[in-house]
Amino acid sequence: MANARSQYRCSQCRHLSAKWVGRCLACGGWGTVDEVTVLSAVGSGRRSERPAAMPTSQAVPMSSVEPNLSQHRSTGVAELDRVLGGGVVPGSVTLLAGDPGVGKSTLLLEVARSVTQSGQRALYVSGEESAGQIRLRADRIGCGNGTDEVFLAAESDVHVVLGHIQAVRPALVIVDSVQTMSTGDADGVAGGVTQVRAVTAALTAATKADGVALILVGHVTKDGAIAGPRSLEHLVDVVLHFEGDRNGTLRMLRGIKNRFGAADEVGCFLLHDNGIDGIADPSYLFLDQRPTPVAGTAITVTLDGKRPLIGEVQALLATPGGGSPRRAVSGIDNARAAMITAVLEKHAGLRIATNDIYLSTVGGMRLTDPSSDLAVAIALASAAANLPLPTTAVIIGEVGLAGDLRQVNGMQRRLNEAARQGFTIALIPPGCDAVPAGLQVLCAPTVVAALDHMIDIADHHSSALATAHRLDTAQLVAGT
Repeated sequence: MANARSQYRCSQCRHLSAKWVGRCLACGGWGTVDEVTVLSAVGSGRRSERPAAMPTSQAVPMSSVEPNLSQHRSTGVAELDRVLGGGVVPGSVTLLAGDPGVGKSTLLLEVARSVTQSGQRALYVSGEESAGQIRLRADRIGCGNGTDEVFLAAESDVHVVLGHIQAVRPALVIVDSVQTMSTGDADGVAGGVTQVRAVTAALTAATKADGVALILVGHVTKDGAIAGPRSLEHLVDVVLHFEGDRNGTLRMLRGIKNRFGAADEVGCFLLHDNGIDGIADPSYLFLDQRPTPVAGTAITVTLDGKRPLIGEVQALLATPGGGSPRRAVSGIDNARAAMITAVLEKHAGLRIATNDIYLSTVGGMRLTDPSSDLAVAIALASAAANLPLPTTAVIIGEVGLAGDLRQVNGMQRRLNEAARQGFTIALIPPGCDAVPAGLQVLCAPTVVAALDHMIDIADHHSSALATAHRLDTAQLVAGT
C-alpha cells in the first residue's frame, strides 16, 4: 500500500522542502515553490508496484514513420521564418518573450496579417488590451484594412479562449500574453506559477489536437529571463527572445530553443512608427558612414548565431583631467577591454594606461565574441598613433594574455561576408587556408606583428591618397 503526502518543490532548481516558502532556499527564486504530491510505500516496507496499463497506441518502428508529417508553413515575415527554420509548424507551440515596448505585439500583428494572405484564418487573443486598442494599432502600422480573416478576442479566461478556437477554426492562434490568462481549475492568481503552467498545458493540448500553430507572448523579469516557472520553456516547442534598445530602432530576434530547426539563428528588424520591417542585410547599420577614414576606428566581422555581421569599433584617448584615468565602454565587454589595454601596454609598449579611454560600437551593436579583440587593440593603437586605417580593411582575431593571436570559429564564413561587402584586406591570425577571391589576407601571430601590418596598411593607404591627390591637382592645373 502507498499513501500520499505533500511536499513543496521549486520549479527552477527542483529543490524539495517540507513546507511552503515564498523564496526557494536553494536558488533564491521568488514564487517558484509549488506543492506536489508524492507516494510513499508503507506496510511491508517494499516499494509498491503498479500493474502495467494497456497502451492506447502501439509502438511502431522509426523507419515506418513519415518524416514529412510536420512541415513548416511560412509566416510571411522572412526574418521570422529564418529564426523558426522555415516557418511555424502546425500543432507547434512557440513562446515569444521580450521587454515591454520592444515590438512583440507589432510583429505578431504583422504575422497575423501575412498568414491570412494565404487564405487562412488567424485568431489574436489579448488579455491586456481591448479589441478596439488592437484595431488602432493595426491601423497605425497598416494592418487594419483587408484583414477580414484576422479575428480579435479580448479574453483572459483560458476556457473562453478554447471556445473561440473551436468556433473560429484558425490556422494560427496568438495569445498576448500567457501571464494574463487564468483558469478556474488551478489555484493562485493570474501570472503565478500554478496558473501559468495550467494555462500553457491547456492551450498546448488543444492546439496540438487540432493541428493549430500557437504563439504565446511571455513577459520577462528585470534580469531579462522569461517570467514564470522554468518548466514553461520545457512545455513549448520553440522559445524566441525579442530584444533591442528602446532608444533605438534595431530589434534582434534570437532563437533560444527550437525542436524543428537550428536554435542559434538571429533575425534583424527595424521598428518604426508605421510598423516593423525585416532586414536581410543589416551590416550597414553597424558602420559609420564617413567620406574619409578617421584614426581610432577598426572594422570587424562578428558571428551572431550563424549570421556574420560587420561591426565597427571606435576608440578615443584623452588626457585625464585629474585623479584616476577614466574608462567608458559601450557595446564591448568591460573586462576584455581592460585586458586588451594591459596587453598593449605590456607587449606592444603603448603607454595608454594613463589616458582616459573611451570605447564604443556603432549602431548599438554588442560585441561579445572574442573575435573582436584584435579590432579593439587596433582601434586603440590607431587612436594612440593618430594613424587612420583604410575603410576597406577588416580585423578579426582573439588576443591572448601573452600577446599572441588565436583563431576563432567560423573564420571562413566571416571572410566570405567581408569579401561580399567589398572589403579588400583582412588582418587575421595564421591558420586560414581558403581565402575568398579579391580579399588580401595578412596573417599576424602576435599583437606586435598585427601593429606592424597596421602601420604598413596605413602608410600604403596614405601614399595612395597622396598620389591620387597629386594626379587630381595636375589634372586641375592642366584643365585651367
